Amino acid sequence: MLDLTQISRQTLKTQPYAWAEIGNLFAPGDAAALAATYPRDHFKTVRGHDGEKEYEYESRALLGLGADTVAHPGELSQAWLELAHDLLSPEYRTAMSLLTGYDLTTVPIEANVFHFGAGACLGPHLDLPAKLVTHVLYFNRIWNRADGGCLSILGSSDQADMAAEILPLVGNSSLLVRSDRSWHAVSRVAEGCRRSRRSVTVTFYQ
Repeated sequence: MLDLTQISRQTLKTQPYAWAEIGNLFAPGDAAALAATYPRDHFKTVRGHDGEKEYEYESRALLGLGADTVAHPGELSQAWLELAHDLLSPEYRTAMSLLTGYDLTTVPIEANVFHFGAGACLGPHLDLPAKLVTHVLYFNRIWNRADGGCLSILGSSDQADMAAEILPLVGNSSLLVRSDRSWHAVSRVAEGCRRSRRSVTVTFYQ
């Protein structure tokens, strides 16, 4: 399902910190199947402010932290089961290790599925120090930049200090190497937006 060569042959950008945009992760037929059967079950609404950032979105486990099995597999399509097993594979870990320079072959990982509906956002923040690398895969067939919901690569905690912006289109993904400079955010989805911003976040932990 995942074209791992797109990951292993990529190079990290160094400004304003180590990150990458990785595209063409799926063949066209697989991309269409993943977008069409995006999970809709077992989501929980998460909202609040933790003193650093405002956040609001819906989330569902795909791979529990440190688990070697898929969460709620009975409600997933065949395409999504194949993707989940790819994320659990040694080959995925090796490709991510080659790109980041970290040995990610044995560290704990988790993967969560997200819906960002109208008004949803994730304010500027640094990931927790326990995180090593985050890989965010996107699943929208179409997306209008004016509707928000894009990942902002930031030079500081200021939302306006944007170095790059990544649209959540299926087959595209972003990778962030956690540091004390790795500021990022998800811009607020427009109140009138009639589709959700759809993503899976894979996190590699210390």
